Amino acid sequence: MASPSGSANGGIIGKTNNASFGYCTETVVTATGSVCLQSGTRVVNTAIVAGGGGGGKYGGGGGGGVRNLSSLNAKTSIPVTIGGGGAAQPTGMGLKGTNTSLIVCGTTYQSTGGGYGRSGDTPSNGPGGPGGSGGGGSYCGDSGCGGSGNEGGYTPVEGYDGGTTAPSSPDNRGAGSGGGGAGGVGVDLATPQTPGCAVGSAGGPGVDLSPFFPASTFGSPAGYVAGGGGGGTFPASPGIAGAGGTGGGGKGMRNNAGHPNPIPNACSGVAGTTNTGGGGGGYGPGGPGIVIVKELSKASGVWSMQSQFQARGDGTWPYIKFIEATGGNAVVTCGSYKTHIFTDSGPFNVSGLALLPANDVVDYLVVAGGGGGGGADNEVKGGGGGAGGFRMSNSFSLPGPTTSPLASPSSLPVSVQDYTITVGAGGAGAPSSPPSNCNVGTVGGVSTFSSITSAGGGYGGTYSNGGAVAGGSGGGGGTWGSGPGNKCGAAGDTPSTPIAQGTDGGDSVNYGPPFTNQSGGGGGGAGAAGTDWTSPGALTPGGAGSYIADDFIGPTAPSYGTPGPTGSTRYFAGGGGGGQCGPASAGGAGGGGAGGDSCDPSPSTSGQAATINTGGGGGGAGAVPAGTNVGGGAGGKGIVMIRYKYK
Repeated sequence: MASPSGSANGGIIGKTNNASFGYCTETVVTATGSVCLQSGTRVVNTAIVAGGGGGGKYGGGGGGGVRNLSSLNAKTSIPVTIGGGGAAQPTGMGLKGTNTSLIVCGTTYQSTGGGYGRSGDTPSNGPGGPGGSGGGGSYCGDSGCGGSGNEGGYTPVEGYDGGTTAPSSPDNRGAGSGGGGAGGVGVDLATPQTPGCAVGSAGGPGVDLSPFFPASTFGSPAGYVAGGGGGGTFPASPGIAGAGGTGGGGKGMRNNAGHPNPIPNACSGVAGTTNTGGGGGGYGPGGPGIVIVKELSKASGVWSMQSQFQARGDGTWPYIKFIEATGGNAVVTCGSYKTHIFTDSGPFNVSGLALLPANDVVDYLVVAGGGGGGGADNEVKGGGGGAGGFRMSNSFSLPGPTTSPLASPSSLPVSVQDYTITVGAGGAGAPSSPPSNCNVGTVGGVSTFSSITSAGGGYGGTYSNGGAVAGGSGGGGGTWGSGPGNKCGAAGDTPSTPIAQGTDGGDSVNYGPPFTNQSGGGGGGAGAAGTDWTSPGALTPGGAGSYIADDFIGPTAPSYGTPGPTGSTRYFAGGGGGGQCGPASAGGAGGGGAGGDSCDPSPSTSGQAATINTGGGGGGAGAVPAGTNVGGGAGGKGIVMIRYKYK
């Protein structure tokens, strides 16, 4: 059979060259060192941001140069040198930022440090310094122009000029211009200045790199780098400092702050933001630079016989087969990843593995059932239930701000077999049947996947004989306990795990009579301990849980967990709120149940149940008047998720 196209080696043999060598992995480098590339990476994109220039006495420092380079051939590792920001000087001009560079396959690529801002003092008056972006000029003399940008002479340019000032005159004295940014020139000083009020001009804007590196966290605001520093003002006037440019540029100093003789209301120049390459505001240091590297999934055409043989020998052959598995109550996909979600116990069946063993790994979320809330009678309050243990991994590099700080960086290897997934039940709340002072709730059930086990949450304390119990997170202490330790919150992370799976419950105390103002302690959450009772009427909410990124479960994210303080995430394992004399103590983010609220003559209320499949702790009860029997809230059932690359 004829080959599809001719070649010197007798035809085209082998699979199409369309494999994902680099898997679009992104690495942010904030200190000098090396980026270790994956074994199959051959092509990278990179952004190189130099250190920002230091502000002068008045002129703002220029932003560091920015070079956004595409499709560089690379292999094994990339040495990187991060440029420092230029220092500010007590008198005279600032110092230039330092170049940032990297070496790819023997070729050095670099961006130029930001230019210094100029002083307004003779003999240091004059133009701003040249650099990646130019520094701002000062008001004095007849040459207060901005420094030139793009000192490296690159195409496209790495930065822009600093702002200019007018020649010295009574109306133009008193302020400096902004440094240039990687996205635009520094703002020229307004002339003539308003008599009696000097106004420094703003730094030039930086550039937004987030569209090119969407999985990385950097910049100020997010994604923006290399803004110019704002101009400062002279002490002869009640000045207004120039704003720093978007991308980490510092605001200028006001009224000669830092000078041996500053006038009242002086404000120091602001430093360029760390690892943005932002220029320092007038009299402020520049910010250090940064490098971002993206390992590309980029190839085209077909492999030659020689390249196939070499890749096979190196162990970097572009296999396209990945894990094949079934199981779970739902299976969702997001990009190249698939997630199996277990809201009930069941099998996870791995029927096929990737041809490259490095791909035979999974990430996981394993949340146990939450503990039940404590009951109450005779004007006392129950403690909130502790959340179920929270354990997860993040080996596939989901972005930091939306990934829990509790995540293990290590994945879990899998093989062809049937794994039994256990989803722990929520613990029962303390019953309301009398005598509830002798009744306690139950701990949550454990959740398991392979070698990962999360402990159930401890139940909340109950009046008299029912002290709180330890667990994944500990239950909160109940009030008016006659036994030793009944008022104390119980320990979390029991049994202990390499990364703590939970926290302690909050303490209660004896307070009274009257006893109506007592509160049970909040149950511990995965991310924060339960709240201790501190004073009459003080709330004792459950501890906050922890979270996974929305991308862990893709477009179905709103169907699982609860919202929380960190955006684009879903929270699990919040502690239950302690019983209270109104208003109710909230459960922790991640499904914790609210505590009961009761104040004489208001009726008693039970603790609220936690949200199902969050592993939240149940709320503690509140009771009034004496002799009333009230039950605690049930803990939430746990959940298990398994995520892996499937294409």
